[in-house]
Amino acid sequence: MGKGGGCVPSKNRPPKGVSDQDLQNPESDGPVPDQNQTQTTQTNPIDHAIAQRQLRVFIVFYSMYGHVEVLARRIKKGVDSMDGVEGFLYRVPETLSSEVLEQMKVPKKDGNADEVPVILAERLVEADGLLFGFPTRYGSMAAQMKAFFDSTGHLWREQRLAGVPAGFFVSTGTQGGGQETTAWTAITQLAHHGMLYVPIGYTFGAGMFEMDSLRGGSPYGAGVLSGDGTRKPSETELALAEHQGKYMAGIVKRFAQPSFRAPGLGLD
Repeated sequence: MGKGGGCVPSKNRPPKGVSDQDLQNPESDGPVPDQNQTQTTQTNPIDHAIAQRQLRVFIVFYSMYGHVEVLARRIKKGVDSMDGVEGFLYRVPETLSSEVLEQMKVPKKDGNADEVPVILAERLVEADGLLFGFPTRYGSMAAQMKAFFDSTGHLWREQRLAGVPAGFFVSTGTQGGGQETTAWTAITQLAHHGMLYVPIGYTFGAGMFEMDSLRGGSPYGAGVLSGDGTRKPSETELALAEHQGKYMAGIVKRFAQPSFRAPGLGLD
């Protein structure tokens, strides 16, 4: 007898007029699933396309005397060593006249088969990752590269590059000429676009502590010391550049995974 004078029927007894045989067993009625049957899952066609296509890292640089270009080509080698990722070399447009370049004794680009094509800003949206290379001018990027970033305003307005991994590599005349500042003063360009800055840190291992010879590069990215313009990149500098390419390729592959491109994350 419950409170309020009503009788509470037993949960173990069927209602009046219904036999035990008439009750259905919810656990036994209906088809029994085959535990050995393989379950099929639907594949999202967008995820499948991401997994199948070759990922692209654009290596965009300005090189007046060739030092940055040497690093760029070695970076491409590192990118291409990662399965599923390919590196593409591009120059930014020159802003100086041919007369000024001649007075500065800048080597002419003769348009041979190995010549790197010039890129326009709208092509950046085709890349899964970006590496920008440039020489220093008083501790920050050269004007040619700054002019290129200034031409990306239409991409900035729509945040077309938001979420794209990006990094830097540089050339300076001396050890104290901007190996670090040239890269970190450029981070503002990435921040306003919403790009994701990817430094190399100390992932190069013991090579980052090499002290037996002059070496460019820093945790911000690969680098070369050009001296008076006649010095060639050392093997350590080139190895660091190759490492940066491979490291960026690995980051791009990680960001290309479906879990990183779920709707609403700003990466789809």
